[in-house]
Amino acid sequence: MPDTATRIMLAAADAFAEHGFPATTTRDIASRAGLSPAGVYVHFASKEVLLFEISRRGHARARDLLVAAAEEAPSPTAALRALVGGFSRWHAEHFQLGRIVQFEFRHLSGEHRAEVIGLRKDIDRVLADVLRDGVRTGELDVEDVQTTALALMSMAIDVARWYVPGGRRTPESIERTYGDLAVRLARGAG
Repeated sequence: MPDTATRIMLAAADAFAEHGFPATTTRDIASRAGLSPAGVYVHFASKEVLLFEISRRGHARARDLLVAAAEEAPSPTAALRALVGGFSRWHAEHFQLGRIVQFEFRHLSGEHRAEVIGLRKDIDRVLADVLRDGVRTGELDVEDVQTTALALMSMAIDVARWYVPGGRRTPESIERTYGDLAVRLARGAG
C-alpha cells in the first residue's frame, strides 16, 4: 500500500478512536494526514471504505496470527493459551484499533459487513478447531465448542473496551491471566 494511503488509514484510525465513526469527518481525517479532503478521495472512495479497509486488514491480520499460533503450539492446551492470551494482549496493545475494528463495524455497508463477518467466522473457527482438538485428545472438556469459543473470544475482545495504558494491568499480565483463564474454562469441572 502506498505511504500516503497508509498515512490516511492511520489518521482515520486515530480520528475514529477519538470521535467515533459517525462524528469523524473526511476533513478531520485529511487534516490529520496532512492532506486536503480531495487527497483522501484519491485513495479511498469514502469514509466508509476507509473504515472497511481498517477493519478488513485488522481482522485478516488477527486471523493469520491466530492460525500461526495454533500451528506452532505443541498441544491443544498450549494453542488455547496462546490464542486467547495473545488475542487479549493484542487488544490491550492496540486498544484504539481494537475498539474501531470490533465496535465500529456496524457502520459498514452490507457488502463490507458481510466480508468482515466472514473474517470473524474464520477467527472463531480457528479457536473452535483448537477446542475440538483438545476434546478429541482428552486435554480439554468442553460440552459446547461454539459457545465456549464465543465466550473466550468475547472475553479477549472486551479488553479493548476497558484497557487503559499505564494502569495496573499490563498487556503481558493480561496475556498470561486470560490465557490461563481460557485453559481453566476449557478443562471443565473434571
